[in-house]
Amino acid sequence: MKKWISLVLIAVLIFLAAGCQSEKKKVVIASKPMAESYIIAEMMGQLIEANSDITVEYKMGIGGGTANIQPAMESGEIDMYPEYTGTGWLFVLKNELVTDSQALYEGVKSQYQEKYNFIWLDRYGFNDTYALAMDKTKADSMGINTFSDLASQSASLVLGSEYDFYEREDGYPGLVKAYGFNFKEKKELDIGLKYKAIGEGQVDVINNFSTDGLLAEYNLKVLKDDQNFFPAYEAATVIRQETLDKYPELEAILNQLAGQISDEEMQQMNYYVEKENRDAGDVATEFLKAKGLL
Repeated sequence: MKKWISLVLIAVLIFLAAGCQSEKKKVVIASKPMAESYIIAEMMGQLIEANSDITVEYKMGIGGGTANIQPAMESGEIDMYPEYTGTGWLFVLKNELVTDSQALYEGVKSQYQEKYNFIWLDRYGFNDTYALAMDKTKADSMGINTFSDLASQSASLVLGSEYDFYEREDGYPGLVKAYGFNFKEKKELDIGLKYKAIGEGQVDVINNFSTDGLLAEYNLKVLKDDQNFFPAYEAATVIRQETLDKYPELEAILNQLAGQISDEEMQQMNYYVEKENRDAGDVATEFLKAKGLL
């Protein structure tokens, strides 16, 4: 009887040990609540599962984006997520504007490691920075190609933007200082309604991101930031050092994305998800296969 009980206990211990081991072989990937972040998070997870025995748990579309992902990273609830250099530098670290993209990347990489013990991996290749856009036909007829061109005629135009763009120093207030914008009217719009508003002629200019999938859909012209006001928002994986210590193979796996995604490719993938309502995971899989990464 004692021997039987001992065998049962050994079996239970082996089972529990195996369970603990399998539990350790897991990472949690988060995304912000937007198509681009969904797609990149899927790429990260698919690469990990294709190249290791690590299971991926996704926490997609976290409300508030960085504001809520950052503390979850600090607590260890999340292991990694795709972030932008400009967001990390300005919003998380609360530094002054830096316009040199390489200096920005090196700075955010160094300070994240020192302050949070988070690692910035290699950049994906695209720069999802702020931009300003107009209807192409109207911009061409008015001879507007740059922010400076826009500033000189802004008194006759209406700007549409979300609330926080009017408040952020790297948004409208900074643009006014740099270019002297003086729009006839500034409308506050929900982020999801800006393209509809400019398409219907409710506004003449909107702020957008350079990889927005709807730019081509609405025949918009992205104006040139001729004084390089906006900082770079180059995307890369941010991962906890503790996670890398546990699974050192992740660095090489995730860095397969380094330099692989252009602005145009990201814009096209965003279009597939935002306009054609395709699944972000399917779009990610197709891209990775096309690049020979899956």
